[in-house]
Amino acid sequence: MSHIKMGYVKLAGLKYLVLDEADRMLDMGFYDDIMFIIDNLPKKRQNLLFSATMPHKIRELARKILHQPEEVNISISKPPEKIIQEAFIVYDTQKIPLVKHLLSKKDFKSVLIFCSSKISVKQLTRDLKRAKFLADEIHSDLDQDKREDVLIQFKSRRLPILVATDILSRGIDIDNIDLVINYDVPHDGEDYVHRIGRTARAAAEGTAYTFVTVKEQRKFMAIEKLLGKTVTKAIVPEELGETPVIIQHQLWLIPAIKIQ
Repeated sequence: MSHIKMGYVKLAGLKYLVLDEADRMLDMGFYDDIMFIIDNLPKKRQNLLFSATMPHKIRELARKILHQPEEVNISISKPPEKIIQEAFIVYDTQKIPLVKHLLSKKDFKSVLIFCSSKISVKQLTRDLKRAKFLADEIHSDLDQDKREDVLIQFKSRRLPILVATDILSRGIDIDNIDLVINYDVPHDGEDYVHRIGRTARAAAEGTAYTFVTVKEQRKFMAIEKLLGKTVTKAIVPEELGETPVIIQHQLWLIPAIKIQ
């Protein structure tokens, strides 16, 4: 409400409330804001709630604001087969050196790196800039004008490397991304599909790397189970040191390839 110069909005005539990307809004901490708005809306209205995933928090929200709703479920989408998917089992301290290694081994024209926190986005961007990579960042701490400027540069390929939170995983129209890196394992299979779906668009090929730490291995296995297949485990370059042992799941055989 603070962005409205007159200081108020007339809601008496409102008939429809639409909550889109509900899971993402909750992840970003907007629950209290959503409930404040709802408490000030007319009681008689139609509510529509859309969410890519339905965790417990979303179901609780739906029960609070929806009245005898009709529920429509769509099965999980799958990433395009032409995306090359690989996962690196690493320690946290190996993530930034591995990003630098991967970016230096091949001249990717357009790279999108997803981090699960603003702190990671800022740290990684800072380290890439220090290493003379042309990179910038997008997260919720930036004002809208700055976000739009960075995104325009990235879409035009003047900016080859963009580091972002999940604020950029959905609803962006960019068809020329060569590489997506999941710096952290996404929350679930749907988030994984949304993230890596930024590449291999418009009949192009693409690559998706995911960094998996010790504590994230079982979460990544759950994503593989939803995908219906294992993601190839790539071997971390020897100069980065020893890596964690790959947990072998009885349902999955995990192949490994070596990165030169």
